[in-house]
Amino acid sequence: MTFSTGRKVALGALLALAAVSAAGCTATVNQRGYLPAPGMLEAIRPGIDNKASLQAALGSPSTMGTFTDRTWYYISSTQEDYLFYRPEEMQRQIYAINFGPDDTVTSVKRYGLEDGVEVAFSDRETPAKGRELTFLQQIFGNVGRGSPVGTLNDEQNDPRNRR
Repeated sequence: MTFSTGRKVALGALLALAAVSAAGCTATVNQRGYLPAPGMLEAIRPGIDNKASLQAALGSPSTMGTFTDRTWYYISSTQEDYLFYRPEEMQRQIYAINFGPDDTVTSVKRYGLEDGVEVAFSDRETPAKGRELTFLQQIFGNVGRGSPVGTLNDEQNDPRNRR
């Protein structure tokens, strides 16, 4: 079976298109956050390590506690992206390291994707007093209501007319 030159080019283009299409369907894996070396976080010794030794070994934390700096968080996650679909989180690791008053490590806790809790947001709205205006009412609401600066051009408000 022999192919003409035109058919060979068309077949090559078709194979190239199929290869590019198949490559576009593969997932892109994204690593985000703190990625420690194996065994680094397990080597933290409560009661012995402190903030200075922890920062020297692990670096700065991803975030700290909201109200005090007695808890440091090292956070990492792995996501897969498929083209235009929403990314899917495959793995999450959160290490919460708590410190005592003397800045020594008191505990190390590990949380994963399975420890997460989905929060259902309420779609209710808080009512506000006043009128609800449409977009056009907001734009043209002051048209025809006088000067936007006030009534400075009135004769009675002109300071030159005061006696």
